[in-house]
Amino acid sequence: MKALKTNIELEKATSHIIIEIIEYLPNAVVSKTIIKKITGNITATSFDAGEELEEKLLPFDTYIQIIDGAASLNMNKKNFNLIKGEGIIIPAHTQHHFSAKEQFKMISTVIKSGYED
Repeated sequence: MKALKTNIELEKATSHIIIEIIEYLPNAVVSKTIIKKITGNITATSFDAGEELEEKLLPFDTYIQIIDGAASLNMNKKNFNLIKGEGIIIPAHTQHHFSAKEQFKMISTVIKSGYED
């Protein structure tokens, strides 16, 4: 598997067709930063069929929205099959990982502030 990541933000004050800001590449997971701040970030990611990301645990809440295809998410040993248009919140400190039975694209929004409450 190839994992490709670009940290260059999208141009501000310019409209975007969200599904077109990232392409599928064979045998790869590709990520593109939409916006990155110390308080959080928004990233678009594409998965080719058969690809997956290692299980991880983030110290922040993360909102995932599927914008193309369908994704398999395992969160705390529970499986979720998410289709285009569906979203889910992955709570902070939750073990999770994604796998692609088919190609899919998602937007992830990580919120890094508000934990002071």
